[in-house]
Amino acid sequence: MPSSRRAFLGAAATLMVAGCSNDVLGLRRSVRVAVSWSGQELHAFHDVLDGLGKLDYPVEVVPLGDDISTAFGARSGRRPDIVMLPQPGLVPRERNERNDLQAIPDEVADPGRARLWKDLLVYDGKTYGVPFKTAHKSAVWYRPSVFREVGVEPPQLWSDWLTLNKTLSDAGVRPLSLAAGDGWVLTDFLENVLLGIAPAVYAGLATATEPRPSRRPEFAAALRLLGSMWSAPGALAGGVKRSLVQQFPDAIVEVFGHRRAAMVLASDFAEPVVRSFAADPDDIGVFTFPALAPGAAAPVVVGGDVMVLPKPSSDDAVDLVRRLSAPTAVDPWIRQGGFLVDGRVSGYSPELTRLAEQLTAPNGLLQFDLSDQLGPVGGINGLWRVLTDFLIRIGDRGSAVVPRAVDDAVNELREVES
Repeated sequence: MPSSRRAFLGAAATLMVAGCSNDVLGLRRSVRVAVSWSGQELHAFHDVLDGLGKLDYPVEVVPLGDDISTAFGARSGRRPDIVMLPQPGLVPRERNERNDLQAIPDEVADPGRARLWKDLLVYDGKTYGVPFKTAHKSAVWYRPSVFREVGVEPPQLWSDWLTLNKTLSDAGVRPLSLAAGDGWVLTDFLENVLLGIAPAVYAGLATATEPRPSRRPEFAAALRLLGSMWSAPGALAGGVKRSLVQQFPDAIVEVFGHRRAAMVLASDFAEPVVRSFAADPDDIGVFTFPALAPGAAAPVVVGGDVMVLPKPSSDDAVDLVRRLSAPTAVDPWIRQGGFLVDGRVSGYSPELTRLAEQLTAPNGLLQFDLSDQLGPVGGINGLWRVLTDFLIRIGDRGSAVVPRAVDDAVNELREVES
Protein backbone atom coordinates (compact mmCIF):
# COMPACT_ATOMS: atom_id res chain seq x y z
CA MET A 1 0.00 0.00 0.00
CA PRO A 2 1.41 3.40 -0.81
CA SER A 3 2.49 5.09 2.37
CA SER A 4 0.58 8.36 2.11
CA ARG A 5 -1.93 6.91 4.55
CA ARG A 6 0.71 7.03 7.25
CA ALA A 7 0.92 10.81 7.21
CA PHE A 8 -2.48 10.89 8.91
CA LEU A 9 -1.06 10.72 12.40
CA GLY A 10 0.66 14.02 12.86
CA ALA A 11 3.60 16.21 12.15
CA ALA A 12 6.32 15.68 9.62
CA ALA A 13 8.65 12.79 10.32
CA THR A 14 11.85 13.40 12.20
CA LEU A 15 15.05 11.43 12.10
CA MET A 16 16.22 9.85 15.32
CA VAL A 17 19.44 7.96 16.02
CA ALA A 18 19.87 5.49 18.84
CA GLY A 19 23.37 5.05 20.18
CA CYS A 20 24.65 7.90 18.02
CA SER A 21 27.78 8.45 20.11
CA ASN A 22 29.15 5.09 19.07
CA ASP A 23 28.36 5.90 15.44
CA VAL A 24 30.07 9.29 15.61
CA LEU A 25 33.20 7.72 17.10
CA GLY A 26 33.23 5.21 14.26
CA LEU A 27 33.24 2.26 16.62
CA ARG A 28 30.38 0.51 14.85
CA ARG A 29 28.26 1.36 11.85
CA SER A 30 24.60 2.11 12.49
CA VAL A 31 21.90 -0.22 11.26
CA ARG A 32 19.79 2.11 9.11
CA VAL A 33 16.06 1.28 9.03
CA ALA A 34 13.97 2.96 6.31
CA VAL A 35 10.30 3.42 7.23
CA SER A 36 7.31 5.16 5.72
CA TRP A 37 5.80 6.18 9.06
CA SER A 38 5.49 9.63 10.56
CA GLY A 39 3.97 11.24 13.64
CA GLN A 40 2.50 8.85 16.19
CA GLU A 41 3.41 5.76 14.18
CA LEU A 42 7.05 6.79 13.99
CA HIS A 43 7.06 7.51 17.72
CA ALA A 44 5.52 4.09 18.39
CA PHE A 45 8.24 2.39 16.34
CA HIS A 46 10.90 4.13 18.41
CA ASP A 47 9.16 2.79 21.51
CA VAL A 48 9.45 -0.69 20.01
CA LEU A 49 13.17 -0.16 19.44
CA ASP A 50 13.61 1.13 22.99
CA GLY A 51 11.86 -1.98 24.27
CA LEU A 52 14.50 -4.21 22.69
CA GLY A 53 16.97 -3.15 25.37
CA LYS A 54 20.64 -2.40 24.90
CA LEU A 55 21.94 -3.39 21.48
CA ASP A 56 25.54 -3.93 20.41
CA TYR A 57 25.08 -1.48 17.53
CA PRO A 58 23.41 1.89 16.97
CA VAL A 59 20.11 2.06 15.09
CA GLU A 60 19.23 4.94 12.80
CA VAL A 61 15.62 5.34 11.69
CA VAL A 62 15.19 6.99 8.29
CA PRO A 63 11.62 8.19 7.64
CA LEU A 64 11.07 8.27 3.87
CA GLY A 65 7.28 8.64 3.71
CA ASP A 66 5.94 8.26 0.20
CA ASP A 67 9.51 8.02 -1.09
CA ILE A 68 10.09 4.63 0.54
CA SER A 69 10.83 3.13 -2.89
CA THR A 70 14.02 5.21 -3.02
CA ALA A 71 15.42 2.86 -0.38
CA PHE A 72 16.20 0.52 -3.29
CA GLY A 73 18.20 3.12 -5.16
CA ALA A 74 21.90 3.17 -5.95
CA ARG A 75 24.08 1.35 -3.45
CA SER A 76 26.04 3.61 -1.12
CA GLY A 77 27.26 3.81 2.44
CA ARG A 78 24.02 5.61 3.37
CA ARG A 79 21.71 3.03 1.86
CA PRO A 80 19.27 1.50 4.40
CA ASP A 81 20.14 -1.90 5.86
CA ILE A 82 16.50 -2.77 6.55
CA VAL A 83 13.41 -1.51 4.74
CA MET A 84 9.98 -1.64 6.36
CA LEU A 85 8.20 -2.15 3.06
CA PRO A 86 4.50 -1.14 3.15
CA GLN A 87 3.77 -2.96 -0.11
CA PRO A 88 4.38 -6.70 0.36
CA GLY A 89 3.38 -7.25 -3.24
CA LEU A 90 6.61 -5.56 -4.31
CA VAL A 91 8.81 -8.23 -2.70
CA PRO A 92 8.60 -10.64 -5.64
CA ARG A 93 9.37 -7.82 -8.07
CA GLU A 94 12.39 -6.59 -6.14
CA ARG A 95 13.66 -10.16 -5.85
CA ASN A 96 12.88 -11.50 -9.28
CA GLU A 97 13.25 -8.46 -11.55
CA ARG A 98 15.90 -6.38 -9.83
CA ASN A 99 17.54 -8.96 -7.56
CA ASP A 100 17.83 -6.27 -4.90
CA LEU A 101 16.99 -8.32 -1.81
CA GLN A 102 19.06 -10.55 0.42
CA ALA A 103 17.50 -13.83 1.54
CA ILE A 104 16.50 -13.94 5.21
CA PRO A 105 18.33 -16.71 7.13
CA ASP A 106 16.14 -19.68 7.98
CA GLU A 107 16.59 -19.24 11.72
CA VAL A 108 15.15 -15.70 11.46
CA ALA A 109 12.37 -16.15 8.92
CA ASP A 110 9.12 -17.84 9.84
CA PRO A 111 7.04 -17.93 6.65
CA GLY A 112 4.64 -20.49 8.11
CA ARG A 113 3.04 -17.99 10.46
CA ALA A 114 0.11 -17.25 8.19
CA ARG A 115 -1.72 -18.45 5.13
CA LEU A 116 -0.84 -15.58 2.83
CA TRP A 117 2.72 -14.49 3.51
CA LYS A 118 4.42 -17.50 1.99
CA ASP A 119 3.11 -16.79 -1.51
CA LEU A 120 4.53 -13.28 -1.40
CA LEU A 121 7.74 -13.67 0.55
CA VAL A 122 9.15 -17.08 -0.44
CA TYR A 123 10.86 -17.71 -3.77
CA ASP A 124 12.69 -20.88 -4.78
CA GLY A 125 12.69 -22.08 -1.18
CA LYS A 126 14.21 -18.88 0.21
CA THR A 127 12.45 -16.19 2.22
CA TYR A 128 12.93 -12.54 1.28
CA GLY A 129 10.76 -10.76 3.84
CA VAL A 130 9.57 -11.08 7.43
CA PRO A 131 6.11 -9.79 8.44
CA PHE A 132 6.15 -6.93 10.93
CA LYS A 133 2.73 -5.28 10.80
CA THR A 134 -0.55 -6.56 9.36
CA ALA A 135 -3.35 -4.32 8.07
CA HIS A 136 -7.03 -5.27 7.90
CA LYS A 137 -8.31 -3.30 4.92
CA SER A 138 -11.96 -4.32 5.08
CA ALA A 139 -12.88 -2.46 8.28
CA VAL A 140 -15.55 0.23 8.48
CA TRP A 141 -15.52 2.51 11.54
CA TYR A 142 -18.86 4.07 12.54
CA ARG A 143 -20.72 5.86 15.32
CA PRO A 144 -23.19 3.43 16.96
CA SER A 145 -25.22 6.32 18.39
CA VAL A 146 -26.19 7.42 14.87
CA PHE A 147 -27.23 3.91 13.93
CA ARG A 148 -29.36 3.66 17.07
CA GLU A 149 -31.04 7.00 16.46
CA VAL A 150 -32.00 6.03 12.93
CA GLY A 151 -32.86 2.45 13.91
CA VAL A 152 -30.40 0.55 11.72
CA GLU A 153 -27.81 -2.20 12.24
CA PRO A 154 -24.44 -2.85 10.58
CA PRO A 155 -25.03 -4.53 7.20
CA GLN A 156 -24.65 -8.25 6.63
CA LEU A 157 -24.91 -7.99 2.83
CA TRP A 158 -23.93 -5.41 0.21
CA SER A 159 -27.61 -4.79 -0.52
CA ASP A 160 -28.15 -4.13 3.21
CA TRP A 161 -25.39 -1.52 3.08
CA LEU A 162 -27.06 0.31 0.19
CA THR A 163 -30.36 0.28 2.09
CA LEU A 164 -28.60 1.47 5.23
CA ASN A 165 -27.09 4.39 3.35
CA LYS A 166 -30.44 5.44 1.95
CA THR A 167 -32.07 5.22 5.37
CA LEU A 168 -29.37 7.46 6.83
CA SER A 169 -29.66 9.93 3.93
CA ASP A 170 -33.44 10.09 4.29
CA ALA A 171 -32.91 10.89 7.97
CA GLY A 172 -30.61 13.77 7.09
CA VAL A 173 -27.36 11.96 7.87
CA ARG A 174 -24.57 11.67 5.31
CA PRO A 175 -23.60 7.98 5.35
CA LEU A 176 -20.02 7.96 4.06
CA SER A 177 -16.88 9.93 4.53
CA LEU A 178 -14.56 9.10 1.62
CA ALA A 179 -10.84 9.92 1.51
CA ALA A 180 -10.62 10.12 -2.27
CA GLY A 181 -7.58 12.37 -1.94
CA ASP A 182 -5.68 9.16 -1.11
CA GLY A 183 -6.18 6.96 -4.16
CA TRP A 184 -5.44 3.77 -2.24
CA VAL A 185 -8.70 4.27 -0.31
CA LEU A 186 -10.60 4.04 -3.60
CA THR A 187 -8.70 0.91 -4.63
CA ASP A 188 -9.41 -0.66 -1.23
CA PHE A 189 -13.13 -0.16 -1.85
CA LEU A 190 -12.95 -1.72 -5.30
CA GLU A 191 -10.76 -4.60 -4.16
CA ASN A 192 -13.25 -5.59 -1.49
CA VAL A 193 -16.09 -5.61 -4.01
CA LEU A 194 -14.11 -7.57 -6.63
CA LEU A 195 -12.92 -10.10 -4.07
CA GLY A 196 -16.48 -10.52 -2.84
CA ILE A 197 -17.98 -11.26 -6.25
CA ALA A 198 -15.10 -13.03 -8.01
CA PRO A 199 -12.40 -14.39 -5.68
CA ALA A 200 -10.87 -16.59 -8.39
CA VAL A 201 -10.52 -13.61 -10.75
CA TYR A 202 -9.01 -11.53 -7.95
CA ALA A 203 -6.45 -14.23 -7.19
CA GLY A 204 -5.65 -14.69 -10.88
CA LEU A 205 -4.99 -10.99 -11.39
CA ALA A 206 -2.75 -10.94 -8.31
CA THR A 207 -0.49 -13.65 -9.72
CA ALA A 208 -0.59 -12.74 -13.43
CA THR A 209 2.68 -11.81 -15.10
CA GLU A 210 0.92 -9.09 -17.08
CA PRO A 211 -2.35 -8.36 -15.26
CA ARG A 212 -5.08 -6.84 -17.38
CA PRO A 213 -8.11 -6.29 -15.15
CA SER A 214 -9.93 -4.28 -17.82
CA ARG A 215 -10.26 -7.48 -19.90
CA ARG A 216 -12.26 -9.23 -17.18
CA PRO A 217 -16.05 -8.70 -17.15
CA GLU A 218 -15.98 -9.22 -13.39
CA PHE A 219 -13.92 -6.04 -13.05
CA ALA A 220 -16.62 -4.05 -14.84
CA ALA A 221 -19.24 -5.77 -12.64
CA ALA A 222 -17.36 -4.65 -9.53
CA LEU A 223 -17.28 -1.09 -10.85
CA ARG A 224 -21.03 -1.17 -11.41
CA LEU A 225 -21.64 -2.29 -7.83
CA LEU A 226 -19.30 0.34 -6.49
CA GLY A 227 -21.03 2.90 -8.65
CA SER A 228 -24.37 2.02 -7.09
CA MET A 229 -23.00 3.27 -3.75
CA TRP A 230 -20.92 6.26 -4.80
CA SER A 231 -23.51 7.66 -7.20
CA ALA A 232 -26.34 7.75 -4.67
CA PRO A 233 -27.35 11.39 -4.07
CA GLY A 234 -26.44 12.49 -0.56
CA ALA A 235 -24.21 9.48 0.13
CA LEU A 236 -20.88 11.30 0.48
CA ALA A 237 -20.15 13.76 3.26
CA GLY A 238 -19.28 17.07 1.63
CA GLY A 239 -20.15 15.70 -1.77
CA VAL A 240 -17.66 14.80 -4.48
CA LYS A 241 -15.68 18.04 -4.26
CA ARG A 242 -14.72 17.58 -0.63
CA SER A 243 -14.16 13.86 -1.07
CA LEU A 244 -11.64 14.47 -3.85
CA VAL A 245 -9.40 16.64 -1.65
CA GLN A 246 -10.02 14.75 1.56
CA GLN A 247 -7.19 12.57 2.78
CA PHE A 248 -7.34 9.65 5.14
CA PRO A 249 -7.11 11.55 8.45
CA ASP A 250 -9.64 14.14 7.31
CA ALA A 251 -12.16 11.43 6.46
CA ILE A 252 -11.88 9.98 9.96
CA VAL A 253 -12.23 13.39 11.60
CA GLU A 254 -15.30 14.01 9.45
CA VAL A 255 -17.02 11.07 11.19
CA PHE A 256 -15.70 11.25 14.75
CA GLY A 257 -14.64 14.90 15.10
CA HIS A 258 -17.01 17.03 13.01
CA ARG A 259 -19.64 14.26 13.08
CA ARG A 260 -20.88 15.09 9.60
CA ALA A 261 -20.93 11.47 8.47
CA ALA A 262 -21.83 8.13 10.01
CA MET A 263 -19.01 5.85 8.81
CA VAL A 264 -15.69 5.60 7.04
CA LEU A 265 -13.81 2.75 5.36
CA ALA A 266 -10.55 2.75 7.34
CA SER A 267 -8.07 0.05 8.26
CA ASP A 268 -7.12 -0.96 11.79
CA PHE A 269 -4.31 1.61 11.82
CA ALA A 270 -6.98 4.33 11.99
CA GLU A 271 -7.68 3.46 15.62
CA PRO A 272 -5.47 6.12 17.30
CA VAL A 273 -7.02 8.88 15.18
CA VAL A 274 -10.53 7.59 15.84
CA ARG A 275 -9.91 7.61 19.59
CA SER A 276 -8.24 11.01 19.50
CA PHE A 277 -11.25 12.70 17.89
CA ALA A 278 -14.20 10.70 19.20
CA ALA A 279 -16.26 12.95 21.48
CA ASP A 280 -17.51 9.85 23.30
CA PRO A 281 -15.01 6.98 23.71
CA ASP A 282 -17.96 4.60 23.93
CA ASP A 283 -19.40 5.77 20.63
CA ILE A 284 -16.96 3.83 18.46
CA GLY A 285 -17.92 0.80 16.42
CA VAL A 286 -16.44 -1.37 13.70
CA PHE A 287 -18.06 -3.63 11.16
CA THR A 288 -16.31 -5.42 8.35
CA PHE A 289 -17.07 -5.40 4.66
CA PRO A 290 -20.25 -7.42 4.12
CA ALA A 291 -20.74 -10.35 1.78
CA LEU A 292 -21.75 -9.37 -1.73
CA ALA A 293 -24.49 -12.00 -2.03
CA PRO A 294 -26.42 -14.36 0.27
CA GLY A 295 -24.35 -17.41 1.15
CA ALA A 296 -21.10 -15.87 -0.10
CA ALA A 297 -18.10 -15.31 2.12
CA ALA A 298 -17.32 -11.78 3.20
CA PRO A 299 -14.17 -10.35 1.58
CA VAL A 300 -11.13 -9.56 3.70
CA VAL A 301 -8.37 -7.56 2.02
CA VAL A 302 -5.05 -7.66 3.85
CA GLY A 303 -2.04 -5.37 3.72
CA GLY A 304 0.95 -4.86 5.92
CA ASP A 305 4.60 -3.97 6.34
CA VAL A 306 7.38 -6.49 5.87
CA MET A 307 11.04 -6.28 6.81
CA VAL A 308 13.39 -6.81 3.87
CA LEU A 309 17.18 -6.70 3.58
CA PRO A 310 18.61 -4.81 0.60
CA LYS A 311 21.85 -6.31 -0.66
CA PRO A 312 24.41 -6.53 0.81
CA SER A 313 23.15 -7.15 4.34
CA SER A 314 25.11 -7.12 7.58
CA ASP A 315 25.05 -9.43 10.58
CA ASP A 316 23.76 -6.53 12.69
CA ALA A 317 20.85 -5.94 10.32
CA VAL A 318 19.91 -9.62 10.43
CA ASP A 319 20.08 -9.52 14.23
CA LEU A 320 17.74 -6.53 14.37
CA VAL A 321 15.24 -8.26 12.08
CA ARG A 322 15.36 -11.29 14.36
CA ARG A 323 14.70 -9.14 17.44
CA LEU A 324 11.88 -7.21 15.82
CA SER A 325 10.17 -10.41 14.69
CA ALA A 326 10.00 -11.76 18.27
CA PRO A 327 6.34 -12.24 19.40
CA THR A 328 6.49 -9.60 22.16
CA ALA A 329 8.72 -7.03 20.44
CA VAL A 330 5.79 -4.96 19.19
CA ASP A 331 3.88 -4.87 22.49
CA PRO A 332 4.66 -1.16 23.01
CA TRP A 333 2.97 -0.32 19.72
CA ILE A 334 0.01 -2.62 20.38
CA ARG A 335 -0.61 -0.83 23.67
CA GLN A 336 -0.86 2.47 21.79
CA GLY A 337 -3.41 1.03 19.36
CA GLY A 338 -3.66 0.70 15.61
CA PHE A 339 -1.34 -2.29 15.28
CA LEU A 340 -2.10 -5.90 14.36
CA VAL A 341 0.32 -8.82 14.36
CA ASP A 342 -0.33 -11.65 11.95
CA GLY A 343 -1.69 -14.68 13.78
CA ARG A 344 -2.12 -12.91 17.14
CA VAL A 345 -5.58 -12.32 18.62
CA SER A 346 -4.84 -11.07 22.14
CA GLY A 347 -3.80 -7.80 23.71
CA TYR A 348 -5.87 -5.51 21.49
CA SER A 349 -8.85 -3.25 22.02
CA PRO A 350 -12.26 -4.92 21.50
CA GLU A 351 -12.50 -3.43 18.00
CA LEU A 352 -9.08 -4.64 16.89
CA THR A 353 -9.62 -8.02 18.58
CA ARG A 354 -12.58 -8.58 16.28
CA LEU A 355 -10.49 -7.70 13.24
CA ALA A 356 -7.64 -9.94 14.39
CA GLU A 357 -10.01 -12.86 14.88
CA GLN A 358 -11.33 -12.45 11.33
CA LEU A 359 -7.78 -12.53 9.98
CA THR A 360 -7.17 -15.87 11.69
CA ALA A 361 -10.57 -17.49 11.08
CA PRO A 362 -10.39 -20.75 9.11
CA ASN A 363 -11.75 -20.79 5.57
CA GLY A 364 -11.99 -17.02 5.39
CA LEU A 365 -11.90 -15.19 2.06
CA LEU A 366 -8.55 -13.46 2.61
CA GLN A 367 -6.38 -11.96 -0.10
CA PHE A 368 -3.57 -9.43 -0.13
CA ASP A 369 -4.11 -5.92 -1.47
CA LEU A 370 -4.51 -6.32 -5.23
CA SER A 371 -3.29 -2.91 -6.36
CA ASP A 372 0.08 -3.58 -4.71
CA GLN A 373 0.45 -6.67 -6.88
CA LEU A 374 -0.60 -5.15 -10.20
CA GLY A 375 2.57 -3.15 -10.66
CA PRO A 376 2.14 0.20 -12.48
CA VAL A 377 -1.44 -0.76 -13.41
CA GLY A 378 -2.41 -0.52 -9.75
CA GLY A 379 -0.48 2.67 -9.02
CA ILE A 380 -1.09 6.37 -8.94
CA ASN A 381 -1.17 6.71 -12.73
CA GLY A 382 -3.19 3.54 -13.16
CA LEU A 383 -6.07 2.31 -11.05
CA TRP A 384 -5.84 5.25 -8.65
CA ARG A 385 -6.44 7.77 -11.43
CA VAL A 386 -9.10 5.63 -13.10
CA LEU A 387 -11.13 5.37 -9.90
CA THR A 388 -10.73 9.07 -9.17
CA ASP A 389 -12.12 9.91 -12.61
CA PHE A 390 -14.87 7.34 -12.08
CA LEU A 391 -15.91 9.04 -8.83
CA ILE A 392 -15.95 12.44 -10.54
CA ARG A 393 -18.25 11.10 -13.25
CA ILE A 394 -20.77 9.46 -10.93
CA GLY A 395 -20.62 11.04 -7.47
CA ASP A 396 -24.04 12.27 -6.28
CA ARG A 397 -25.42 11.96 -9.82
CA GLY A 398 -27.64 8.91 -9.49
CA SER A 399 -27.49 5.41 -10.94
CA ALA A 400 -28.34 6.43 -14.51
CA VAL A 401 -24.81 7.73 -15.11
CA VAL A 402 -23.08 4.56 -13.87
CA PRO A 403 -23.13 2.36 -17.05
CA ARG A 404 -21.42 5.00 -19.20
CA ALA A 405 -18.93 5.78 -16.44
CA VAL A 406 -18.04 2.09 -16.13
CA ASP A 407 -17.33 1.87 -19.85
CA ASP A 408 -15.15 4.97 -19.65
CA ALA A 409 -13.24 3.58 -16.68
CA VAL A 410 -12.60 0.26 -18.40
CA ASN A 411 -11.34 2.00 -21.54
CA GLU A 412 -9.15 4.33 -19.48
CA LEU A 413 -7.57 1.40 -17.64
CA ARG A 414 -7.07 -0.46 -20.90
CA GLU A 415 -4.90 2.39 -22.13
CA VAL A 416 -2.75 2.07 -18.98
CA GLU A 417 -2.37 -1.67 -19.52
CA SER A 418 -1.26 -1.39 -23.15
